[in-house]
Amino acid sequence: MTEDEIRRRLNRPVSCASVACAPGTRAAAVLVAIEPARGVWLTRRATGLAHHAGQVALPGGTVDPCDASPEAAALREAWEEIGLDPATVDLLGRLDEFATGTGFHITPVIGLIRGAPRFVASPGEVAAIFPLPLADLLDPALPEWRRGTWHGDTREFPVWPHPDHVIWGATAWILYRLALRLRAEPPASVDRLGG
Repeated sequence: MTEDEIRRRLNRPVSCASVACAPGTRAAAVLVAIEPARGVWLTRRATGLAHHAGQVALPGGTVDPCDASPEAAALREAWEEIGLDPATVDLLGRLDEFATGTGFHITPVIGLIRGAPRFVASPGEVAAIFPLPLADLLDPALPEWRRGTWHGDTREFPVWPHPDHVIWGATAWILYRLALRLRAEPPASVDRLGG
């Protein structure tokens, strides 16, 4: 998929509005950083972290009071976690907000990386930095769907296959929503997107 195709399918006006979170949740933002040649950049969180230790994630975190918007928070967090220079990222818009069962209200911010990034993992915070190829997101056979029980309900959830990492949870849902936009498909069903 070319950079122009990515822009056509994902480019929406960037909103700098803050996010209204549900009571009891914390505002967070993640950067869906796309490099056309290699894919969407992900991290594996360090095992000693308080939240989501060892899990695959998009660069991001809590929206701090000093952040002017979720976009500012996502760019700041990507700089802090993986050394991604904000000046090399063209913001294309947002994906739908996502509330997690662990109390976070996530705003996924889409960014297109210009050039070949040079990453530096934040010690103690990021254990690995790796891409999920765009070909995987464009493959209609992916993600894999699994079933599990959570709070007494059986739910279906996506898992993106990767040779070295398990991509599930909020990250997998956000990637699924991105895949639908890249494929220019409507969501398969409202139930699946409930996350």
